Amino acid sequence: MASEATGKSRHADHGKLRIGDDWNAIRIIALSQGNPLKAIAEFVENSIDARAKHISITRGREHGEHYLTVKDDGNGVPRDENGLPDFKYVATHICDSIKRQLKAGGDGDGLQGEFGIGLLSFWTVGERLTMTSIGADQHVYQMVMSKGDPRYAVNVRRVLFTETGTELKISPLLEGIRSLSGEKIQWYLASELRDRIRSTGVRITVVDKLARKQYQVEPRQFEGRLQHQLPAVRSPFGDAYAELYLAEPADNCRVALTRSGTRVIEDLATLPGLERPPWNSRYLQGLIDVAYLNLTPGTRSGIVHDERFAAFREALAPLESHLNDVIEAQRRAEEEQANRGSLRAIQRAFREAMLVLPREEYDWFDIQARSAQTFGVNESGGRGAQPGGEGEDIVPGLPEPNGSESLQRQFFEYAGPLHTVVISPAASTLAVNQTRRFRALPRDRSRRRVEEDLVFAWHIAEGGGILSSTSDQEVSFEAPSSPGLVRVSVEVSQREVRATGEALITVTDSLDAAIAPTAVNTRGLPGYTFERAAGELWRSRFDGERNLIIVNSGHRDFVFATRSRALQLRYLVRLYVKELVLRNFAGLPPEQLTERMIELSLYVEDNLKPA
Repeated sequence: MASEATGKSRHADHGKLRIGDDWNAIRIIALSQGNPLKAIAEFVENSIDARAKHISITRGREHGEHYLTVKDDGNGVPRDENGLPDFKYVATHICDSIKRQLKAGGDGDGLQGEFGIGLLSFWTVGERLTMTSIGADQHVYQMVMSKGDPRYAVNVRRVLFTETGTELKISPLLEGIRSLSGEKIQWYLASELRDRIRSTGVRITVVDKLARKQYQVEPRQFEGRLQHQLPAVRSPFGDAYAELYLAEPADNCRVALTRSGTRVIEDLATLPGLERPPWNSRYLQGLIDVAYLNLTPGTRSGIVHDERFAAFREALAPLESHLNDVIEAQRRAEEEQANRGSLRAIQRAFREAMLVLPREEYDWFDIQARSAQTFGVNESGGRGAQPGGEGEDIVPGLPEPNGSESLQRQFFEYAGPLHTVVISPAASTLAVNQTRRFRALPRDRSRRRVEEDLVFAWHIAEGGGILSSTSDQEVSFEAPSSPGLVRVSVEVSQREVRATGEALITVTDSLDAAIAPTAVNTRGLPGYTFERAAGELWRSRFDGERNLIIVNSGHRDFVFATRSRALQLRYLVRLYVKELVLRNFAGLPPEQLTERMIELSLYVEDNLKPA
């Protein structure tokens, strides 16, 4: 019995795989393409393979049915020995591509098809395919195939004029894709067939009769800076071609994988083993064309993960290292630019806050003198502090023109019409019966000082007190004899344009003798720099010698603030407020320091705008 079983195992059955149900296999292949746009791209590629120079795609409606046609001026359907379009071969040799045979024989340069299943994609577009081509006898022949029907029919089509090439017509379109617009088709083909269109010079036109629009398919243009002298991507199976652009980081920045000019994978970072920088950094646009990869025949939008793909993945290492270095340099440059912009925004916000806060309490930086220096006025130039000015020279915006500047410069810096008005100071504290001067500072939209044709109207909107004048630009206010909150407003008119501003005055019984600052920084608002101290608790420090605020970029609060640029900017402002209040109000009790920090933060953040 044992020897008999052994004999059977030695004579085990073997053979070749076969299709058990041909029609079921065809159905599976036809329905494997789930993207109707990819199916249309397949039809267009068939036309390109037929050496067409002009391809027209038309979307319309006829006899109540939506249809789509693809018409070209190429070589047409290959002919049989009688000179007629060999539709029979097309219909009965599915998966046996003539193009693959040509490429195997060395005559298929530039041909893309290889599976012989492209026409079956019409099942995902519409119900019926009509394929038309001319024969050697100058008669027009057509083949009709229907979705779900194993039969096909070929007959003569009567036309008034014969044209070369091939025409595909699919009708009626499936219900789910009737809304597929000509614009969507144009955008898809521009990306999907970008390099094939560029290399062949084919002209593709999309005519949308329903929308009454016509589109020309132009190969997609990538954004960013083209990267030159990239490391070669070489493998035992051949070289890959890389065309990559360094762009601003965005979700739509992707590197596509193409084969012989046709896009296969939209985003390289979705492939196993490539979900890493630089491909998922979103700094790169472009493509990598790899001619030796094997495609998945069913969808033609994927690759086989075989030894060729493994070799390609390994060959990418030098290119990845180079691109990561380029992206890191770009990130550092962006960070430096962002820091410069943040510093400008912080300085502008502080100067605006210094303008509205009492000068004797918060003018820490000798900004008035710095303004004259910044604007290039020498000691004899004579544009120093304005009489009775409350720091108006620190108003951001372009400086006022002086007589030594050119006429062109004067023209561009001339103030525009009135837009806003600010009272300086806009927030202050006075003892009862004390006097303070207030000044209205009119501005145009660019925050330049406006000086011509102005009419001022001051009044006390709330509370008591006495104004020395109601029609001057600068007025004196005498506080009432009882504590309270006083609201003073001014309306400025320039012809028919009006702007209003107001100041809030706290009238108190007595002022703290220690409100004056104990330190004055005459070098201007400090800058800031980063120092990573991840294990330490300090958030920031002030370096008086370098006039710098050192920010701990390793602190958990800073890491949290980096989630957005606006949040990070507010965090930096609060560090500025902390350091400046501690430095300039040294010796005050903790409760007064916190009051100052809240006051300064309020007015600085109100003027904080990202650069």
